[in-house]
Amino acid sequence: MNEPASDNAAASGKRIAMSAIIGAVVAAAILFLFVLPAEYGVDPTGIGAKLGLTQMTAEPTGPTRTIEVVDVLGGNENLTEIEIPDFGEPIPLPNTDIHQGEDSPIRTDTLEVTIAPESETEVKTVLQKSNVILYSWQTDQGTVYTDFHGHDPEMSNEFWVRYLEDQDGSSGHSGSLVAPFNGEHGWYWLNYNEFPVTITLTVTGFYDDIIDYSDLF
Repeated sequence: MNEPASDNAAASGKRIAMSAIIGAVVAAAILFLFVLPAEYGVDPTGIGAKLGLTQMTAEPTGPTRTIEVVDVLGGNENLTEIEIPDFGEPIPLPNTDIHQGEDSPIRTDTLEVTIAPESETEVKTVLQKSNVILYSWQTDQGTVYTDFHGHDPEMSNEFWVRYLEDQDGSSGHSGSLVAPFNGEHGWYWLNYNEFPVTITLTVTGFYDDIIDYSDLF
């Protein structure tokens, strides 16, 4: 007497299983044919491109403009093509350290350093990481070997970086520096002439101190 009920239950179970399989197949088809091309630009079947779905991810929703960002601090160098935001809204920078506010005003120092014949000297500015200096120096006569570099006095003497070297000799340089780390950043000069050379150096920026190491040479 119970066999018909058992057959009905088995048939019902088969229908449920078949419905689940069909539903899974339909969901997978929707995923591969529509969702992946439209949302992620992935088009394994090629149907998304034919339906124009891949353009939804390939093209920004608003106008774009290509810009070049000089970023010595890192983080913004990949900002080349950006979507223009709403009117009045700024374009966000990944690294906002491009600007640093300072509590103290900008300072300027001018030093005159006289180097005896076949002698050497160093002048260093003390800079915190990311702070900026502008500099200009020139000799009163002749040319000198120049090495513009930086180091951290708290680390070993083997740790230093070079920003500029002029082995052929120069009568002056002008430029700028954004300090890559806390430490001393400045100039080594060698006077290889048979006469004394006076160097006039002017530095402007947010530096903590400027040190003339002439007495050590």
